[in-house]
Amino acid sequence: MPIELPVVLSEGVELPTYATEGSAGLDLRSVEDIELRPFERRLVRTGLRIAVPLGFEAQVRPRSGLAMKHGLSMVNAPGTIDSDYRGEVGVLLINLGSETVKLTRGDRIAQLVVSPVARVEPRVVTELDPTERGSGGFGSTGTK
Repeated sequence: MPIELPVVLSEGVELPTYATEGSAGLDLRSVEDIELRPFERRLVRTGLRIAVPLGFEAQVRPRSGLAMKHGLSMVNAPGTIDSDYRGEVGVLLINLGSETVKLTRGDRIAQLVVSPVARVEPRVVTELDPTERGSGGFGSTGTK
């Protein structure tokens, strides 16, 4: 059953949509023409404000096609939009490629995925329960 997502649109901005029936994220579009030089990062406006329902978050995620074709990604991927934020949704893009990338108004620049959030109650303990992995960190489980 769909969850309602209240949306306020700036003038001339389209309602975000899913590209296909199986898409997990709504497409976010730029409301401005920009150029990103190699290794430049910029907050790109979407002209969209949303009211994420309590108990949920919205994640702004990079688009794989932009990453593959142009080296575009997000500095803070995924970006989290909390249920009490009411400002404009922005996408913090970075150009990791070797060429300047031009984006025009209406270009799809990211995806918005809305997911439930579990709230936890931290409590101090003297020890954590043991696991097979233990405190092994980055790369400790191998690659195969």
